[in-house]
Amino acid sequence: MVDQAPYPPRMLDSFDRAILRIVQRDNKMPQRKIAEAVNLSAAAVQRRIAAMEAAGIIERNVTIVDPAAVPLAITAIVEVHLRDERSTTVDPAKALFRAAPEVQQCYYVTGGTSFVLVIIAPDMRAYEALTRRLFATNDFVDRYRTLIALDRVKTDTALVIP
Repeated sequence: MVDQAPYPPRMLDSFDRAILRIVQRDNKMPQRKIAEAVNLSAAAVQRRIAAMEAAGIIERNVTIVDPAAVPLAITAIVEVHLRDERSTTVDPAKALFRAAPEVQQCYYVTGGTSFVLVIIAPDMRAYEALTRRLFATNDFVDRYRTLIALDRVKTDTALVIP
């Protein structure tokens, strides 16, 4: 049986792409201003945004918070090596990492490493507790390696829309 895509396919035209470029940078921009920028009516922009949301092209609308303002001082990039790559090992690891709110990004990768995670924590004590919970006490984790970011040189969520 072939897996079905979760959303109906939707072809993006130049107007959709222009709208996406704008809302990725500022999703609170009034639709009338978006309409002016892309040479459409506000109603057309509203319909297109609603259609892209329904199709899953626009996954969600969020606010991006400066970690230093809350304060979350530690950004860690973690390589996780599982004991094996069987689905009975990989699937619980994915579920565990997905459920941890401190894990900002999680990638299942190739090349000798099983996962690469980006983790945000308030301090080293909290980070250590998290590593014990996620890695040290789990039988499916063989080993892990942490890289602590000294500076957040660039973090972005916007995709380059061709």
